[in-house]
Amino acid sequence: MTGPAGAILIRTLRNTDAAALLAFETANRAWFEQHIAPREQAFYSPEGVAAHIAAYLAGHAEGTWHPFVLVDGNGRIVGRANLKDIDTAAGTAEVGYQIARDACGKGLATRALGHLIEQARTRWRLTRLLAHVYDDNVGSRKVLQRCGFLHERAAQADGRIDGHFVLTLPP
Repeated sequence: MTGPAGAILIRTLRNTDAAALLAFETANRAWFEQHIAPREQAFYSPEGVAAHIAAYLAGHAEGTWHPFVLVDGNGRIVGRANLKDIDTAAGTAEVGYQIARDACGKGLATRALGHLIEQARTRWRLTRLLAHVYDDNVGSRKVLQRCGFLHERAAQADGRIDGHFVLTLPP
């Protein structure tokens, strides 16, 4: 998939992505931890990332996850996006995305979320998507709103305010 953000391919995560995903996650760890809960230390190893990928792909095979990566023209992972907790009976899933710090501001989050919305609608036949974003994550909040999500507020156990966003998809 190419477009305004350059030669970026959005595709389903693969077992062969382990080294590239570890590099992406390690390089952006501090950046991501400003916006989401930190991962376990064991994740940041070849074995940890391989197990992570295996779990996501098992969820994909079961129809409960759809993990994507955004890959630049050099084969570097510059983002990831997921449909998770897919419930085809209820027509719902949660969306999530992460963009490398050095790739922010190029429209990749909007493209990734647009891709998730399209896959949710056409492949999974979902009718409602959910997203959770801390209120201090202004960039992600803007991306969600730009893509049509509506904001609802909710307090979290850690005391932070979570932006709960919902998008209703046409059947």
